[in-house]
Amino acid sequence: MTIATGPPLPTHHTPVVLARRFLTGGVVGTSLAACVVGGIVEYVPLFVTGLVLPAVYGLLSFLAGRPRRAREAAVAPRTALATIESMEAVRGEPSDIPVRFELTVAPDDGSAYRVEITQDINLVDLCDYRPRGVVVVQYPPDRPWRVRIVKRPTPEWEGRVASARLDSAPGTVRVAAPPEDPAFGFVALLGLLLGAVLVVLLFRADLFDRDDTTKSLSPAPPPVSSPSSTTVVSSVSATVELGRGQSFLDKGELDRTVGSLTRGGRQALTVVVQERLLSVVFSPTNTQTPGFDLRALPYDRFPALVEEATNTLGVQSPRAWQITADRLTGSLTIRVVVTGAEGTASLEAEGQGKVVRRVPAR
Repeated sequence: MTIATGPPLPTHHTPVVLARRFLTGGVVGTSLAACVVGGIVEYVPLFVTGLVLPAVYGLLSFLAGRPRRAREAAVAPRTALATIESMEAVRGEPSDIPVRFELTVAPDDGSAYRVEITQDINLVDLCDYRPRGVVVVQYPPDRPWRVRIVKRPTPEWEGRVASARLDSAPGTVRVAAPPEDPAFGFVALLGLLLGAVLVVLLFRADLFDRDDTTKSLSPAPPPVSSPSSTTVVSSVSATVELGRGQSFLDKGELDRTVGSLTRGGRQALTVVVQERLLSVVFSPTNTQTPGFDLRALPYDRFPALVEEATNTLGVQSPRAWQITADRLTGSLTIRVVVTGAEGTASLEAEGQGKVVRRVPAR
């Protein structure tokens, strides 16, 4: 039989403890899911939130617990004599070793009881502790199982130790921390699951919906209707956005679009091609910037370059691709970048579309 002495533990804070456990589980579940989902969908703010949230919650919990810790520290611990019934080193350490003690504690104003504790003892002081030896201990009045051996007692208590003869308390009179309510673990697990589910639901579209850009990487039948495109041309740039269901990898689509932008013989500084978006930055007039003729690009090679970057560089689940052409390095360079769950892969080709450099997914 295990009994507890001293005043019973307060129970009116149980709802507060349950709420704190639920909130802790929710923070853990949310932060873990945010890190995982943020890494999968490559959304940096979400990933950073998953890292920062536990630290912020820990700081707030520490600050909120300061009044309680101050109240506990203000309560003077009780001091008593205790007899060492048995002792056992838990494991070896270089200096301090954890030692498991079974003690009989004899308070001056109460009945003796047994308790089991583990306390670090320095190897040099280990010889001062032996079975049936008497030591001085302290414990909180409302938690008699939190006993700690006083390593350097006052002269008054040292005198009492020298003359004390304590009887062993029976093993049935044992004090231990009360078992935790199973509801605490349940609400913590519930909070963890709800936090994780909340993050997954908020970003379910990014996780489970297939983007249109990935569908066009595999052959597909031409659309039944002919969606319209939007073209915006200014003195410095041009942008063409295709309608839904179209792709610049469709046969002849780039040639037709570029043909409508090359009237007037203007030189291009940069060309960027995505699934349904073409962006051109024109070379400023009366400057020596390294421009190039839009009609000089090997548009018929673009689908093959995207397919090679997708199938041979380790991106098994592509989500987006982009082609960039420029002459910023002196010669006309075509770069293809493909991103997916496995990372980002890229390749470079020269002006005729011949691949000169490959970078696998990472």
